Amino acid sequence: MNIPLPYFRILLTNFKLLKLVNNSDDVRLQFSDSMIVLPFYLQNPCFKFSFYLLLLGSFVACNSNQNVQSTQASTLDTWLATPTNKKTPFSKQAFAFQSIDSGKLESFRTQLYTDRAISLKTTLKTAWEAKAFQYGSFKMPIQYRIFGTQPYGKRSLFLSMHGGGATSAAINDQQWYNQIKLYQPKEGLYLAPRAPTNSWNLWHQAHIDPLFDQIIEAAVLFAGVDQNRVYLTGYSAGGDGTFQLGARMSDRFAAAAMMAGHPNETKAKAMRNLPFALYMGANDAAYDRNKKAWAWKKDLKELQLDDPKGYQHQVQIVANKGHWMDRVDTSGIVWMQQFERNTRVQKIVWLQDDVHQEQSYWLRIPLHLAQTGQKIVATCVDNQINIESNYSDSLYVFLDEKMINLKQKVTLLVQNKLVFDQKVVATPYNMYYNLQRRFDKDMAYPICLLLVDHKKVVLNPRFNDLN
Repeated sequence: MNIPLPYFRILLTNFKLLKLVNNSDDVRLQFSDSMIVLPFYLQNPCFKFSFYLLLLGSFVACNSNQNVQSTQASTLDTWLATPTNKKTPFSKQAFAFQSIDSGKLESFRTQLYTDRAISLKTTLKTAWEAKAFQYGSFKMPIQYRIFGTQPYGKRSLFLSMHGGGATSAAINDQQWYNQIKLYQPKEGLYLAPRAPTNSWNLWHQAHIDPLFDQIIEAAVLFAGVDQNRVYLTGYSAGGDGTFQLGARMSDRFAAAAMMAGHPNETKAKAMRNLPFALYMGANDAAYDRNKKAWAWKKDLKELQLDDPKGYQHQVQIVANKGHWMDRVDTSGIVWMQQFERNTRVQKIVWLQDDVHQEQSYWLRIPLHLAQTGQKIVATCVDNQINIESNYSDSLYVFLDEKMINLKQKVTLLVQNKLVFDQKVVATPYNMYYNLQRRFDKDMAYPICLLLVDHKKVVLNPRFNDLN
């Protein structure tokens, strides 16, 4: 006998509608427009009495679970309403570690995201209004233009990096002014930052990543940008930056368009989940840029043939053009806009850059374990995670209700060897933790599996680097 819990509620709340329909083989419980068929032996009065007790117990259990969820939501409301200077750490709240039903996850996520937004607005307001962002001793001024009339929260963001490099500040300033006027998308916030340094690798350096994160967050908060419609582009040295940042920060962007740049050590394999356009003048021979472009065209084509769900790309080697392509490259801006970011990709190919990253989509490692040039490859399909390649002794796998079915078991394999096979639970703490680390609603994952030493899994661990 297997009777779904919702039927128990109906039976007891509609008890007057219930009647027994007897025949020689079974007993049927009929109410409203539904019927449950029970084994014939429940015709015995003693069995019927036991059955009603079972119904009552199930009803109590259902409502007990409802009460836990209701209390949990009420307690979160209380915590969120508490003034910041009087709040106790989130990790000290009992409700933070209680399971959330899948139907309530989005509500909890929205509340925690809104709370984080309030905090960040205070932090970023001055920088946005001054059009200048700061990270340590590095300052990044910005200029932007707004195109189209997209509703608030639906606007695209284009981060457009200027050329120049190892030259005078005045020349790099002029390159920045040129970049502000270079492209005009049909809609969106077109934003050109000024690199903090005047070096050959002005867009490669480690301070660029946190500065870009600040700009994206501020554009979401103050300009109504859709975080799933953020695009990256750059010309010449800015194209160098598009190669570099597109690879190591791919989970921030919907697509990237590289114009007249050089990849340096960046590999095409790192672009698995980032739609990537490459524009190069066929005669742009300085530093072998044109030869590198031809090599990337070949690599991207082969990678996509081997992995058809990844490596979306467009490569245009413009005939009879040198470093300046006479605006043929503007079609790359249009090409990008067909894409939206997907944070729940089924496969991750994570190549660690020399500027180390702790996270790529739904995978994270402790930053001190990152190794330049090393690779992690993982898939998540039909409630099964397979870690195909991994160099880190600690690997966090984050999941949410759109990636897996919470009613079924989740299996985790390491190189096809089973190391975990059980149901998982979603908690507010995981969402809170992820939002504190990165202000990104689509990456506020409520479930965490920690793979330790490639063979042991800890479900929903507590994190030592956050209260």
